[in-house]
Amino acid sequence: MRVVVQRVSSASVRVDDVVVGACGRGVLVLVGVAQDDTEQQAGALARRVARLRIFPNADGRFDRSLHDVGGEALVVSQFTLIADGARQKGARPDFGKAARPAVAAPLVERFVEALRAEGVPVQTGVFGAYMAVELVNDGPVTIVLDAAPPGR
Repeated sequence: MRVVVQRVSSASVRVDDVVVGACGRGVLVLVGVAQDDTEQQAGALARRVARLRIFPNADGRFDRSLHDVGGEALVVSQFTLIADGARQKGARPDFGKAARPAVAAPLVERFVEALRAEGVPVQTGVFGAYMAVELVNDGPVTIVLDAAPPGR
C-alpha cells in the first residue's frame, strides 16, 4: 500500500460535476493498494498519516500533526500509485501489481475507518469512479509513505 499525503489549505473531489468529498485545512491522501496488502497494513498506515508531523509550529518547524492542528482528511483511491515505471511496456506503465477492485475497495475503506478511529474527520471520493480532484497545496508539502511489509 502506498499513500501520497499532500498538506492542503483545502481540497475537493467531484464525480460527474458533483462535489462528493471535501476538506479544509489538513491533508489530501491518495491511496494505492497492491495485490498483497493487508488490513493490518492499512490500519498502520492510517495511524502514521494521522500522526505525521507536517504542520509548522510557531517557529515554522514541522512539529504538528493533524491532531494538533484539528485538521481534516480527504481520501481518494488511486490505483495508478502502484504503477511500475521500470517495467513499462513501451510508454505504458505496468499496473500488474495493483490490487483488483474486490480486494482494493475494502482495504481503502479499512484505511478510512482507521483514520477516523484516530479522531481525524475524513471525507472520501468514490472508489472506481472517474474523479476530478482540486486542491490548494500548502507549502507545498507532499510526502510518500509505503506500508511496511507484513510482519514488521
